[in-house]
Amino acid sequence: MPEVAHIALATGFALVLIGFYGALTQRNLLRIIVAFTLATTGVNVVIVAIGHMSGRTAPILDAAVPAAEAVSRVIDPLPQALVLTAIVIGVGITALMLAYAYRLFETRGTLDIARLTELKW
Repeated sequence: MPEVAHIALATGFALVLIGFYGALTQRNLLRIIVAFTLATTGVNVVIVAIGHMSGRTAPILDAAVPAAEAVSRVIDPLPQALVLTAIVIGVGITALMLAYAYRLFETRGTLDIARLTELKW
């Protein structure tokens, strides 16, 4: 793996760890939502870094890449497709979490999870 892929892999793991740390240590719901979004971005970066193959071309079969040599010369598009799907799902989940946080702030007047004790055991 080239140097760029190692840097992307390390950055992705760092983002995941920072996101999980923020989600576990914060009490404000908005900060928790940002932390989960950061962790999700880190997972996406890790998937792209793992799927990187240097020296290969886009998976388009034409005169430049004959079908007989496609297996050894093109990149597998599956990790990129999974990351695009994960980004769309992540944006939807983040919007839903923000809508819930907004509604919770409207009804309770706080986003501090320590003060929201009505449904605790």
